[in-house]
Amino acid sequence: MYRNRMHLEFDSKSENEKFARVTVAAFATKLNPILEELADLKTAVSEAVTNAIVHGYNEGEGTVYLDCVIEDRTITVTVEDKGIGIPDVEKAKEPLYTTKPEQDRSGMGFMFMEVFMDEVYVESKVGEGTKVIMKKKIGEA
Repeated sequence: MYRNRMHLEFDSKSENEKFARVTVAAFATKLNPILEELADLKTAVSEAVTNAIVHGYNEGEGTVYLDCVIEDRTITVTVEDKGIGIPDVEKAKEPLYTTKPEQDRSGMGFMFMEVFMDEVYVESKVGEGTKVIMKKKIGEA
């Protein structure tokens, strides 16, 4: 069984979203993904990191934690913040739901994660933060 992992911590600044997205894509290249798989992975990571920055920390100071694990052909990406947390995860996952309509937020972040990844889990506690765990199988068996 092949296994590899990485861990990153970075400031909750919007410019770091691109860094996270590209880093995860580079890490996944071991699996020889097709361009569509890479695009899916990058989009999901972008949404999760943006949620941590915009909603978890309200665009204030904080740290975003990014973990990736490759086991055989599956990549698991975990994005975590220690921000304000989500009071109602199921409500937050509803398409078009946003807590920041004044910022033209679409409320589609979780939906995009669920469309582009095989599995998405969200754990959150108010006042403690949010963890998003996403899994995707890359390539053919």
